[in-house]
Amino acid sequence: MNLDAASSVPLYEQIYKYIKKDIQNGGLPFKKRLPSTRQLAKYLQVSRTTVDLAYAQLVSEGYIESVPCKGYFVCELEGLYRLESNYMPENISIDMELKKPAYDFSPNGVDLNSFPQNIWRRLSKNILLEEKQLLFQLGDPQGEWKLRQTVAGYLHQARGVEASPEQIVIGAGNDFLLLLLCSMFGAGKTLAMESPTYKKAYDLFRNLSNEVRIVEMDTQGMRTDRLAETDAQIAYVMPSHQYPLGIVMPVKRRMQLLAWAAAAPGRYIIEDDYDSEFRYRGKPIPALQGYDRHDRVIYIGTFSKSIAPAIRVSYMVLPKHLLGLYRERGSGISCTVSRIDQMLIERFLDEGHYERHLNKMRAIYKGRHDVLLEELRAFRGICRISGENAGVHILLTFTNGMRQDEAIRLAEEQGVRVYGLSGYFVGEAQPAQADTVILGYANLPEEEIRVAAASLKKAWGIQK
Repeated sequence: MNLDAASSVPLYEQIYKYIKKDIQNGGLPFKKRLPSTRQLAKYLQVSRTTVDLAYAQLVSEGYIESVPCKGYFVCELEGLYRLESNYMPENISIDMELKKPAYDFSPNGVDLNSFPQNIWRRLSKNILLEEKQLLFQLGDPQGEWKLRQTVAGYLHQARGVEASPEQIVIGAGNDFLLLLLCSMFGAGKTLAMESPTYKKAYDLFRNLSNEVRIVEMDTQGMRTDRLAETDAQIAYVMPSHQYPLGIVMPVKRRMQLLAWAAAAPGRYIIEDDYDSEFRYRGKPIPALQGYDRHDRVIYIGTFSKSIAPAIRVSYMVLPKHLLGLYRERGSGISCTVSRIDQMLIERFLDEGHYERHLNKMRAIYKGRHDVLLEELRAFRGICRISGENAGVHILLTFTNGMRQDEAIRLAEEQGVRVYGLSGYFVGEAQPAQADTVILGYANLPEEEIRVAAASLKKAWGIQK
């Protein structure tokens, strides 16, 4: 089931319009039970709020009804006034059981079965019993002091980041923090980005009236010689694990990047360190910010990838000389993370639960990573493997002439979903780059990885 994320029509409206059309055409008959909002959100890979909005609109218009403890059901339409609509997303079916792939190599997946529910429940209960009314008052727009203090200590120990609590800003997701940064700097800035890249960041920068320059990459990441040829004032990079290519930027290139930032006033580097916790060869790579001696790196990280996507708690470390700008233009925006969630994360870190959880997840993902690479040995005759040293996904670049779209289609026919690299490019991908697919393994147990790999062998004509 595919939604058009690039469309000007909101995702919830696409879902609402399709279900409404299907009900009007008789595809969903009277009393038909719809998937739960949780199931549909997971299947479509959207937030549950998006599906809630679509269902709420259908309920308000009388197309479906909510039956307590049972779910959502299609209403009787006899005599209902209908407004015709010509809009219908392609390739969407509400009958998920028929078309949902058996195995999904989503690069955005995490292992939710390993979420520490008992610990999370106990910490939540204790906080609610202890704090009472304080939790429901507006807190510091920069985030709770104790959490910022704890995050500063964690970042110094784990990532080599030099930061005081005063420099840290807490927000609901990296996207919000990037939005806050744009608000601080104002419109009209020129930013440099790689391609392929994190497309949400690119769209956000462009939508806020900033110019974006695409800088060529090589095997070490963003080319600083090409960066110097642009008029960019800010460079957005992911040096510890470039998304989606998985490139780890070596120290020499990092020094060149820092030298570019220090060469002119007003230049900054945004370091997005979204999944640095997961590395399988050698020690974790220290953050670029830790090498910065000119206060030019803005460091952003998140707990969403290491704990769960719904834990929308991210953090930003601002250079000290930008704190005045933040207080002038950013401190008027209230913190977008509830005080309860902030206290939860603070205790989760402070009591050592986060470190134990990370060690557990590293072991689980390392096991899945190794199994997948073992299964992919048989694929070396048709493709090249890359990006396997860190993160929770790898890339397969076909060397036998197979195109990305063909590989995705053949895999889908065998009940396996893989993802194309071309969707991460800004503009058109080069022909060689259209031959690559992404396989994420975080949400697939080891045995399912083996079965899925066997299905891919069959799909892509690999002899056992």
